[in-house]
Amino acid sequence: MEQFQIETAQNITINQNTSHLGERMLAYIIDTFIIVVYTILMFVFLASLEIDMGDQWAFYLILSLPAFLYYLLFETLMDGKTIGKGAMNLRVVKLDGSKPNFGNYFVRWALRIIDVGITSGGAAVLTILIRGKGQRIGDIAAGTTVISEKKHVSLKDTLLRELPEDYKPTFPQVTVFKDQEMRTIKELYDKARLNGNHNVIVSLDKRIKEVLGVQTALKPIEFVDVIINDYNYYTQKM
Repeated sequence: MEQFQIETAQNITINQNTSHLGERMLAYIIDTFIIVVYTILMFVFLASLEIDMGDQWAFYLILSLPAFLYYLLFETLMDGKTIGKGAMNLRVVKLDGSKPNFGNYFVRWALRIIDVGITSGGAAVLTILIRGKGQRIGDIAAGTTVISEKKHVSLKDTLLRELPEDYKPTFPQVTVFKDQEMRTIKELYDKARLNGNHNVIVSLDKRIKEVLGVQTALKPIEFVDVIINDYNYYTQKM
């Protein structure tokens, strides 16, 4: 799964997972199924009305609008999601991680005719594979991408971290912490970085320095990161 970097207002860089091509295809299948079912029900409804053939086109036009505007309506009203995207835990966001506006959604929707309509999805697949960042043509024009909101548990999500073989610790005092205490520190730190909450990191920095009785020129975000790495170094060596 590809990642792209987002820089928050506090100049903290975080990695965000782009959606997998297979996930987007499954979301598309779900959305297409819903549109097809709606269209069939619409035809059945029109047939049951037994209205004049000359007037049917007007009813068809009105009732077909939800299907025609499906992606634009749902992504705008559901914060970047359609029913299919919601089922696959996907969401449309801007490249800086912020919420798209109506103009962004409109550009994505308008260019679906090229991405999906004219090329039967070929242009979208090819662009996503070549371009990266989970972007089809509509995303590139709109400055958006589709991210996966699924939680992928890895070594970084636990207390443990992978360290270089030549890693040298800076603060041996970290061994005064217990596993649960360090796990809490890491969880708060990771969450603060993800949400761009610099105040939490500053508070962690201050509290850890008080407990360890150390001073350093490292920035708060760097200091807390080193503390977590040092703790991993000493606990893994035991």
